Amino acid sequence: MVESIKYFESGLEYLKGVGPQRAKLFATELDIHNIGQLLQFYPFRYEDRPVFTKIKSINYDHEDAVQILGKLIYIEVQNTSAVERLVCGFVDNEGGEAEIVFFRGVKFLLSRLKTDQKYVLYGKPSFFREKLQFSHPELDIYSPDQTLHSFVPIYHGSEKLRKQFVDSKAISKIISQVLPTALNYVQENIPQEILLKYQLISRKEALHYIHLPQSKEQLVNARRRLKWEELFYVQIKILHEKTNRNTNQGFVFAKTEVLNTFYKHHLQFQLTEAQKRVLKEIFLDCRSGKQMNRLLQGDVGSGKTIVAFICILLAIDNGKQACMVAPTEILSEQHFISFTEMAEPLGLKVDILTGSTTKAQRKKKLADLENGETNILISTHAVLEDNVIFKELGICVIDEQHRFGVEQRSKLWKKNKTLAPHILVMTATPIPRTLAMTLYGDLEISQIDELPQGRKPIITVHRGEAQRNTVFAFIRGEIQKSRQIYIVYPLIEENEKLDLLDLKEGFESINRAFPEYQIGIVHGKMKPKDKDFEMQRFKRNESQILVSTTVIEVGVNVPNATVMIIENAERFGLAQLHQLRGRVGRGADQSYCILMTKSKINYVSRQRIETLVRTQNGFEIADVDLKLRGPGDMLGTQQSGMLDLMIADLAQDSDYLKEARNEALAILEKDPHLTAHENLPIFIQIKHGKPERNNWGKIS
Repeated sequence: MVESIKYFESGLEYLKGVGPQRAKLFATELDIHNIGQLLQFYPFRYEDRPVFTKIKSINYDHEDAVQILGKLIYIEVQNTSAVERLVCGFVDNEGGEAEIVFFRGVKFLLSRLKTDQKYVLYGKPSFFREKLQFSHPELDIYSPDQTLHSFVPIYHGSEKLRKQFVDSKAISKIISQVLPTALNYVQENIPQEILLKYQLISRKEALHYIHLPQSKEQLVNARRRLKWEELFYVQIKILHEKTNRNTNQGFVFAKTEVLNTFYKHHLQFQLTEAQKRVLKEIFLDCRSGKQMNRLLQGDVGSGKTIVAFICILLAIDNGKQACMVAPTEILSEQHFISFTEMAEPLGLKVDILTGSTTKAQRKKKLADLENGETNILISTHAVLEDNVIFKELGICVIDEQHRFGVEQRSKLWKKNKTLAPHILVMTATPIPRTLAMTLYGDLEISQIDELPQGRKPIITVHRGEAQRNTVFAFIRGEIQKSRQIYIVYPLIEENEKLDLLDLKEGFESINRAFPEYQIGIVHGKMKPKDKDFEMQRFKRNESQILVSTTVIEVGVNVPNATVMIIENAERFGLAQLHQLRGRVGRGADQSYCILMTKSKINYVSRQRIETLVRTQNGFEIADVDLKLRGPGDMLGTQQSGMLDLMIADLAQDSDYLKEARNEALAILEKDPHLTAHENLPIFIQIKHGKPERNNWGKIS
């Protein structure tokens, strides 16, 4: 094992064809620093090269790349208009002739190409002045024992690497040279019974076939094995951490006096069965004596906020404080208003702390919080500051958790001097099950999968620019019924590159179209007090139309608003469109979402629009979004690195993920701390590092 570790951690500079300069480029351009990482740099596609083609069979209509066996009959350098190029004559075994042209690397090629050598040419044919020509084809020295029909691996590269003549072919050559020695050090890292159960090939075979497949079957088996293994180690690492963390002690919340009073006398509507189920799951956590870490997923308008408030009452019942953290001041202020209304009849003090809180106000608020006078604090990122001290924080609810990084969430854990507070993270962005199992596999997951009674489905339609007058007539009709309208734009100012309707131009055109109505405007560059003024004016129905950017995506609650118009809807992601649609449909009246686009939109944009028109099921929308964009784009740059998978694809490999998770659960159920002898390779691997490309342990 020690020899294996040492070998895979060896640098690349001593490999044939690499050297110190290229090794540095591998590190900076591809994040490959050692042999282990090099072997885990898998091809992103393969060319299934045909048997040799005869030059005479190639005609003007031939579009596919061809492979030809032949030799060079002349090699010459030509200079035309100060451009140097290398021109070679190529002839196959039957006398068919073609011309080969190279515009780059002339000196390098001139020193290596020979006229007395047989070559295998691979490239796309073209015709220049009625002569068959190949521009920059691959030329490999022919070997009589060469396989005529093979899968050629294609690797990602970079411009800097190509300038140093390290293209896909060069990377493949380096890997094929190191592979025979490296395979001697590879050790199996999946238990034998699992390999047999799922008919997975060995680790050695998989690494060999992924880089040098000789058949489609070998390639399929290699990819399946490596995908399965990658997902297995993602899951077992997450679940192992969860097993260890579940030993963390937590507050026991057994009393429910205030909670019962609120539920019996002050709750103004009936909870859905889904809300009741989720509350039971949370109550069990809070009574278990272990720290709760639970993710609450609920579609837009499903009633997560009231669930959060009831959980907070559970903490207050047991002598503790509570905190509700939101990503924006608008959302924090909205929570503050709704929580204050619900808490006042119970004699509880709710306070708010944001970046806009004045110095004088802040001093008083912090003192009330530290001495325990404040029961519930509503805050933004401001709560993370060191001088925000609780007397005893019992539960922390994080709203729209994807807006907070892992490090920020961990700071909240440390806000208590004794036991860590219970943590409930909430999202109105439904997460596909495969993504949730991977990103949040260490959390317990609850779902509110039904909407409150009386909510009417939002009618969603797709309209083009030619139908704008009809849309404006519809808006006027809704306002005449005393209803209100959102109009959302993707940009604040004009951007010629994107050719989008910008917010300011849109605001002016809406004013021209509806001079008789009050129109507000909200965007991210406004001062918080100005945003709040416009939002409050809209909530009071003093303005009938609110023109906005996506700052209203999260948490704005105006039941009288019945129409959401999204301009340039093709520029938004599915999850964002779904969130924006959720700003309407909050009252008893029928609501509408109108998706405005250009007349011509691409395939992916059309799929997004059609999905939103077809369904309002957030989880179905999330599954489509995962397939269209992949997990990295869904999460955005902040969290996409958490899913730096090398070969597995969560959108395509959900079956492998479920199998791998089940096996990881079974292993940890029998051996929670992986101390059994047969689980030693697993323990060493997950302790050595993340199951990502920079982990040599996935090989050794």
